[in-house]
Amino acid sequence: MAIDFSLSESQEMIQKTARDFSAKVIRPAAAHHDETGEYPREVIHKAWKEGLLNTHIPEAYGGLGLGVLEGCLIAEETAWGCTGISTAMEANTLSQCPLIVADDAAINKRFLGPMTEELQFSAYCVTEPGAGSDVAGIKTTARRVGDDYVINGQKMWITNGSVATWYFVLAYTDASAGHKGMTGFVVPANTPGITVGRKEKNLGQRASDTRSITFEDVVVPAAYRLGAEGQGWKLAMAAFDHSRPVVASGAVGLARAAMEHATAYAQERKAFGKPIASNQAVSFKIADMAKNIQAARLLVWLSAWRIDQSQRNTLEAAMAKCFAADTAMQTALEAVQIFGGYGYNTEYPVEKLMRDAKIYQIYEGTCEIQRLIISREVLGR
Repeated sequence: MAIDFSLSESQEMIQKTARDFSAKVIRPAAAHHDETGEYPREVIHKAWKEGLLNTHIPEAYGGLGLGVLEGCLIAEETAWGCTGISTAMEANTLSQCPLIVADDAAINKRFLGPMTEELQFSAYCVTEPGAGSDVAGIKTTARRVGDDYVINGQKMWITNGSVATWYFVLAYTDASAGHKGMTGFVVPANTPGITVGRKEKNLGQRASDTRSITFEDVVVPAAYRLGAEGQGWKLAMAAFDHSRPVVASGAVGLARAAMEHATAYAQERKAFGKPIASNQAVSFKIADMAKNIQAARLLVWLSAWRIDQSQRNTLEAAMAKCFAADTAMQTALEAVQIFGGYGYNTEYPVEKLMRDAKIYQIYEGTCEIQRLIISREVLGR
């Protein structure tokens, strides 16, 4: 079978829709939301009406049932406009993935179905103040009481924390069993005992709503448990195989934006009587940007294609996430360097891109964790 890197007609249409939306709606709003930290609800509502959210919800629950690759096409374009807004849009992807993987028809009808009927948000509650990369170090517990579970604990750095209608929550039902004692739950956000913390003031992606979520004797019906007790770790990690390619594609979109700004500036800015792009010190930076962005995109597409073909993509997803994140950060840094003093100024676009880029090396698994996954996958073979 021949290798084919072309997109289908429907994929090209999805890509164009996202690209046009990003240029006309997201990018013009980016500076305002970066400066104010205001949640971009109006922008996201327009994106929802355009069909750019929740694209992977199965048709059985009213969704489009599109693949991860289509999600990546959308994410690259929206992140090109603003990664803060794009992250707010894509937060649903990560939190919905455990439900889709668990495939509990009753839960999916109850929680995924309404998201296709009106704009709703969800959040993935796994990270804690003392447990980021070390997921096994979480302290949140879920104790069975009759037909319910009682959840206690605190989650941290939760995207969409204050706007979510429901949360995917990972908790220990048997702390003595290690990661095999973790269980996943869907918890409605209006359940008594939930406290939402203040909006975090972050370096970049300020449009994203990031908060702590505290659970104090939160009672959840056993019917909202995903899978059997002890399957939470598996569901939480399986979600990353679906979401990491999408996050990585966002990093590609940011890098692409940084390269475009740097290229345009290098061709316009003159020094010593000629455009600075004519100097190898500058043109080679742009060459490195171009080759790394293309390589990152191909890794993203490969990792997305594998999961869409129901093939294990843990290695490829880790490679894509790690390489794309590093590419975004390096490209943004070099774009600031090409702009010189102007690059360090808020009147020019690349300083925001540099601030926004850093988080790609941290969230959804740090680059160090991705390298750990890659090394284990390679050495394990």
